[in-house]
Amino acid sequence: MTSAHPTAIDAELYIDRVEAADEAEVTFVVRCMVGPVRLGARLRHIPCVDEEIDLELTRILFYRRSVDFLDPVCTAMVTARGTGALHLRGRTTIQGSNPTRT
Repeated sequence: MTSAHPTAIDAELYIDRVEAADEAEVTFVVRCMVGPVRLGARLRHIPCVDEEIDLELTRILFYRRSVDFLDPVCTAMVTARGTGALHLRGRTTIQGSNPTRT
């Protein structure tokens, strides 16, 4: 496990498929496993993988409509920006934490 592993995981996405990925951004189809997962969530951990990632969820498309969060068991296309986007290819789950509410 890396030092980037969050202390509390309140956001977990099952990755169905990666649509597009480059060094800074990834768009993928996911199912929410733990959540709701909110825009701005920091995805920093891939279970059983020792690669450092730090991705911020920047877009959620649910039935082709932009939404602010994704409830558990719902499927959507999401986009995340940051480091480690290429490490998601071939993975099944990504975990992190939602932004702090103010």
